[in-house]
Amino acid sequence: MKRLESLTLRALNRVEPETGLNSVTKLLRLGLVPLPPQYRSCRLAVKLAGLELPNPLGLAAGIDKDAVVMHALSKFGFGFIEVGAVTPAPQDGNPKPRLFRLQQEQAAINRLGFNSGGAEAVAERLINRPNGAVIGLNVGANKESVDRINDFVSVIETCGSQVDFLTVNVSSPNTTGLRKLQAAAALKDVLAKSKTACRQLTKRPKLFVKLEPDLSLPALRAAAEIAAELELDAIIATNTRAVNFPNGASGQDLGLKSSGRNEKGGLSGRPLFDISTRVLAEIYRITEGSVPLIGVGGITTADDAFKKIQAGATALQLYTALAFRGFSLVAEILSGLDKRLSDEGFGAVSEAVGTDNSNWRYRD
Repeated sequence: MKRLESLTLRALNRVEPETGLNSVTKLLRLGLVPLPPQYRSCRLAVKLAGLELPNPLGLAAGIDKDAVVMHALSKFGFGFIEVGAVTPAPQDGNPKPRLFRLQQEQAAINRLGFNSGGAEAVAERLINRPNGAVIGLNVGANKESVDRINDFVSVIETCGSQVDFLTVNVSSPNTTGLRKLQAAAALKDVLAKSKTACRQLTKRPKLFVKLEPDLSLPALRAAAEIAAELELDAIIATNTRAVNFPNGASGQDLGLKSSGRNEKGGLSGRPLFDISTRVLAEIYRITEGSVPLIGVGGITTADDAFKKIQAGATALQLYTALAFRGFSLVAEILSGLDKRLSDEGFGAVSEAVGTDNSNWRYRD
């Protein structure tokens, strides 16, 4: 990590977390975030659901909710970028404060609640998306909606032709009742209607679904089997972990020690690595590797990235680690992953996928 990046991160970590996130967005828009060295290797090239990626490390949704800094982000060496989540109508999200930094754990708890400028505004920006970049859109539903399935279809119809892939986000813990759409009948309905909407677009994006890490094993099996049956293009495993909700895990239960551990919301970052990787591995077994998987949750090092791939991930995403390690982390992970693949005798990422799957058993 360069000294300037280190000093900037130190300053940002002294301010309120959402203020810090907004400051990063402003710096990106102004072109004031120095570009770190980028790492390239033909060994890292990946084909994900037919999409050609220069490397498997993507940026998860959350930094660029309204597609305002995708041009800047496309210069930092990510293999692909996911913007959003985007809702049909603009909404402010949940009351502030709603983002909490867990410094000791290199983690965060958020209850942002799909704050979004709305699909129409995002669609206008996506028309001028960066050339050569693989861009996806995380699709959400409005908090007060009476027909959330139609919300997903509406965003797809408005924005879908402008992106390479769409992620149906039925797994955020911060919109009341949203996770109920992961129940078998509801999930099949929302994914089938989303797929139909994609087919009717002039340009057909790939369709992904993002699942939570807290599903019971039967529910996880049902969700994975539905995704395979409907021939979804990929599954993202996983979203954040719900903490401090009624009848759920508390920060103390999870061994968190930072001052924000008792805040209600979705836990991301380092503590999510183990459970998200176990869920990923279980989905790989359930689907017998027939559905490409994107591993996200707690990736901080090249070793983390390699473990996710060996558990069953074709591609990866990260987000929270950037708040603690900066954008230079992208090249650091990619160079380390390239070396690890070489040392282990793999000529490509695809050769390593699922090779250590059996050592990651699901804990229900």
